[in-house]
Formats: sequence, C-alpha cells, structure tokens
Amino acid sequence: MKIKTFWLAGLTALFFAFSGFAETKSRAQLAQLAVSADAAVSAEAVKSLRALGRDGLDALFTTYADEIAKFSRTGEADDQWKRLATALDAVAMQKDSYASGLFWHIDLEEAKREAGKLNKPILSLRLLGNLNEEFSCANSRFFRALLYSNSEISKYLRENYVLHWKSVRPAPKVTIDFGDGRKIERTLTGNSIHYILDEKGEIIDALPGLYSPQMFLKYLVQTRLVLKTAGSQDENARLVTFMLNRRQMFDEILDARRKMVASAKVKMTAPKDGTTALEVAPRAMTKSITETSLLRNLSDDFSRYEPQVNLDDWKKLSKLYAGTTRFDAASIAFIKRQNKQTGLTDAEFAGLLSKLTEYVALDTTRNDFLFHTQIYGWLNAQRSKPLELENFNSRVYAELFKTPDSDKWLGLYETNVYTALDGGGIIK
Repeated sequence: MKIKTFWLAGLTALFFAFSGFAETKSRAQLAQLAVSADAAVSAEAVKSLRALGRDGLDALFTTYADEIAKFSRTGEADDQWKRLATALDAVAMQKDSYASGLFWHIDLEEAKREAGKLNKPILSLRLLGNLNEEFSCANSRFFRALLYSNSEISKYLRENYVLHWKSVRPAPKVTIDFGDGRKIERTLTGNSIHYILDEKGEIIDALPGLYSPQMFLKYLVQTRLVLKTAGSQDENARLVTFMLNRRQMFDEILDARRKMVASAKVKMTAPKDGTTALEVAPRAMTKSITETSLLRNLSDDFSRYEPQVNLDDWKKLSKLYAGTTRFDAASIAFIKRQNKQTGLTDAEFAGLLSKLTEYVALDTTRNDFLFHTQIYGWLNAQRSKPLELENFNSRVYAELFKTPDSDKWLGLYETNVYTALDGGGIIK
C-alpha cells in the first residue's frame, strides 16, 4: 500500500512537471506559428496568444528577442520582421509594440477584473483612431514614440498598471497629392487623455494631452502611491484620500504657475469683462483636514487669460515649468528609425529633436496650466452620484478639447465658409 501511494505521488509530480513543460513549449510553438507565412495559421496563433494576455505577448518577446533587438538597433525590416511586427501589434493591441512591450486591454470590464486580481490601478487611454494603427491621432502617436517606448516608463507601467484603451471616434486624415507620384498623408486635429482609475473604474486622476516623459512618470508614480495609501480604507475614507491628493496637486500647479508667471514677467491682461485678479480657491491645507466640503472648492479661471498670452510667453513659461524635458535613448532610437527613410542629416535630425523637445515642454505646460486644474475641479465637485467615466470623457472632449460629440466634422467644416468647391468639397 505504501509502495502504491509512493508510486502514485511520484507519477503525479512527474505529470505536473511535464504539464508545466508542455505549457511552456505550447506558448513557444504559438509564438513560432504567429509569424507563419500562412495567414490563416498566423491568425489562429495570434488569437491564442492574445487570449493568454500578458503571458502571450511575453512569449513573442522571449522567442524573438534577437530579432526585436536587431530591428530596434537598425530599423531594417524584411518580410520576416513585418510578419513579426504584425503579430506583436495584434497581441499587444498597440502599434510599434516592439518598443514598449506593453499589453493593452480593449475591454474595460476585463481590465477591471485583472486590476482587481493583481491589486493594480488602470491606465485607460481615450483617443481618436485606434492605438494599434499607424494613423491614430497625433497625441497618441507621440505617446507611442516618446512615452510608451521610454525604458523607465514602460517598465513602470508593466509592473504597476493594467492598461486599457478605447477609441472616441476615427481620426480624420488628409492626403496631399503633388500630382507626380509624391504624397503626404497626415491626420488632422484630435486629442487624447489618460485616465488613472482604481480597480473599480473610479477616476483618480486624468492627464489631458501630451506630457513630457518626466512629468508623465511623476503623475503615474504619485497616483500609484495614493492608491496604496487608500488601501483597504472604507469608501468615505478613500474618497477623502483621493480628493485630498487632487487638492494638493491642484495647489502645486497653481503655486508653480504663479511663480513662473512672475519670473518670466508674463503680462496677465485682464479679460474684457473687467476682472483684474486671478481668482483661485484658498490653498491652506493640512493633513488633519477631513471635511470633504473644503476639498471640493477647486476653482481656477486661468483659461480666461489664455487668449492674451502669446506663443513667446508660453515658451518662457514652458522653459521654467518643463525645462527638464528629455527623451531617453530608446525613444531617440525610435524617432531615428521612423525618420530613417527621410534622408535627414545629423544636423537636421538634431534640429528636429530640439524642436520636438520644445513642443513637448510647451504642451506639458499648457495641459497642466489650462486643463489639469479644471479636471481636478470637476473631479472634486459635489455630486449626488458617482462619476460615470464615459459621461466625464464626453465633457472633457466637449469643454476642454472643443470637439463635442455633436460636431461630426470636428471643427474642420463650417457652413459659413465658402470654398469655391462643388458641395463644399464634402464627399459622403
């Protein structure tokens, strides 16, 4: 009897050891099949890898580590690489995922289940177009090139967040045809926003538009720490923790903005309604505050002054607020790879990078100074029921980004503008 029991235990252990090996081998086989020249075989393998989630994407990265490293270094794409890149992006649901290694959910409920299981927050992106396509909106393309490809950010996201994206609407494209075979294809207008949600989908913070890698990571880390602080607090205590954090971040932005407006000697011209002072909520806060009514009063009217602030003044402010904007080696390699076929000289590439750095710093500053404070005010406002993410997002696109759902033309067509084209140039 003892011998039989011993034999069964050994057989069971051997079975489980073999099962683990078989499972590992199966993933490797799926990774191989995902790059098959047979489209049907590849599609089935990709579907299976996608169903495995993060593990399925890791199988591709492990199997093709050398090929991914080579392309990252040289940008040389043969037919084998094109099939691999297609498989990577289909499993990750992100264009150019070779540079980020990030796995994205496209079902928020699925993301919430995983977040609850892993005890991690969710980074939920809203964009025009689709993140797994070349021609998504400009902001989301910059996210892929400058944020998700950043080594420190991609590592932090993989370890600390569950990722999700959803398209708001298609991104409008324009093709300029020079008539001699040369064409330029670009997207027009559009904006994106990252929401940081808890595992239940409650909005903790929201980052409107493009941020520098340094500022983006700062908000990711800080919000993650706040969620850890909230931990297993009851619902009311968690609410106060989140509101207090937003209040502190609101104050931090306003303090920085005041100092930098003064330091840069930017003239704040009074709006036409006669208001002469920048009115903001009281900023005195202590850790002992627990009255949520005091945390809700976040008011900022800087956007009323914005039309009077010219581009040169914005550049002065951005040098002070986001002057540390830098792109890491991985992101620079990504940008070089994308521009390899343009024939840029080293000097021209340096100029491109310098202008891009200035642009990102400017966008970071405007997004925080104009939009982020308003979002904090909306999130901390008194309400009778919990915020609904989709409704909140509609408000962001309508009131901040000025592209409401009701405008099907995204501001690109106006009925009172004559174009001298039949039908106004509209092709339905």
